[in-house]
Amino acid sequence: GAYKYMQEMYRKKQSEVLRFLLRVRCWQYRQLAAVHRAPRSSRPDKARRLGFRNKQGYVIYRVRLRRGGRKRPVPKGCTYGKPKTHGVNQLKFQRCLRSVAEERAGRRCGSLRVLNSYWVAQDATYKFFEVILVDPFHKGIRHDAKIQWIVNPVHTPRASWTYIRWKNFSWTGQGTRVQQDYRRVTSRQLEEAQHPQSPQETLNAFLNLFPNFFYYFDHEINWELCTLFLVE
Repeated sequence: GAYKYMQEMYRKKQSEVLRFLLRVRCWQYRQLAAVHRAPRSSRPDKARRLGFRNKQGYVIYRVRLRRGGRKRPVPKGCTYGKPKTHGVNQLKFQRCLRSVAEERAGRRCGSLRVLNSYWVAQDATYKFFEVILVDPFHKGIRHDAKIQWIVNPVHTPRASWTYIRWKNFSWTGQGTRVQQDYRRVTSRQLEEAQHPQSPQETLNAFLNLFPNFFYYFDHEINWELCTLFLVE
């Protein structure tokens, strides 16, 4: 349908049509407040893929963020420490700007819960993101089987935005952290977690390690131990 054509257009951002569209939209967004409610989504195809539905209970906020790294906030560049911490200019913020946009929208709308966000436009100075928020107390949300999971109190950090708790819920917050956790897991552990061994395979592996384990017992105890291993 039409969403597929819109998706293909945004994959070619250097085309004349999209360059003109983004240039006009950047001029329009610069005139607005840094955080404001959008009457409709600028990218309905992307919003729908991320869970947005055009009905009551869903809200879209547009956030403007200044581009660039994070300069250390010290007076006159004086850090007063070891040479390792003397850097001021070429420092990078640990989180992406999209995560910061979700934070600011979540703080602005404390009673709503952030569902997701996506890039809209950018120029030399700013980046613009649209954040999808959901009202957990609206009947249209509480009665919808596909989105009522967000009503659960465990998702309260989506409303009261604190990064220490939020990184377990936000897509942007948990991206790199999940990869780091997987690096700590060996390939064998990962394979065992995905394909757990059957009781018979566990017993065979035990017997390979201790081949003379049942040699010192009579046959009755052997069968009892075998059944215990098979049951577990």
